[in-house]
Amino acid sequence: MAKQALLQRELKREKLAAKFATKYAELQAVAKSAKHSDEERDAARQALQKLPRNSNPTRQRNRCAITGRPRGTFAQFGLARAKVREMAFAGEIPGITKASW
Repeated sequence: MAKQALLQRELKREKLAAKFATKYAELQAVAKSAKHSDEERDAARQALQKLPRNSNPTRQRNRCAITGRPRGTFAQFGLARAKVREMAFAGEIPGITKASW
């Protein structure tokens, strides 16, 4: 089980990313657009840098829903590889069976 502080940090990042999502998207659109002047694009980049660091969605980490493990997480299930294996062997994941030939 991951430390509670790490799990809370991830929740904080999710909330911040959701809060600033529209502003972030607008500023990025202006910064990448060729239609705007160089000054406007530069101002948009400066505004992006002034947003909170954790509001950037790329700072979020996929974690196992059960254990909170940050690595080896299957995005399809939202679980760490060890939990996927345990649950698959127990028959708790529909459609997943142990290979045998």
